[in-house]
Amino acid sequence: MLKLNHVHHIAIICKNYEVSKNFYTKVLGFTIKQEVYRKERDSYKLDLSLNGKYVIELFSFPNTPTRPSRPEAAGLRHIAFEVDSIDDTVVELSKHNIIAELVRIDEFTKKKFTFIADPDDLPIEFYEK
Repeated sequence: MLKLNHVHHIAIICKNYEVSKNFYTKVLGFTIKQEVYRKERDSYKLDLSLNGKYVIELFSFPNTPTRPSRPEAAGLRHIAFEVDSIDDTVVELSKHNIIAELVRIDEFTKKKFTFIADPDDLPIEFYEK
């Protein structure tokens, strides 16, 4: 069996680079590790870290097509982040005019969770610790 150590990163392609950069850094609190503009591709690549760990590559490309993600299209379903408190997370998101879905309880773990959409309508889950 292959031995995997951990998830290295998640790659996301956005439609509006500045809007998505602001969302992931100012709203979700990721730290910019490196930002590169690739002139030959008219593309940005933004490396983002969370608590010192490299997590997300945010890419921009001109004229990106919209990817179907709902209701249950094949492919990556969502990304999820653990939080200490779902209630506090929902309050903090609302300060940025981001409305979370109704908080649900995982039927197996009995933990609270909720979803939002990023600026490109990609689903993001917050799951209580």
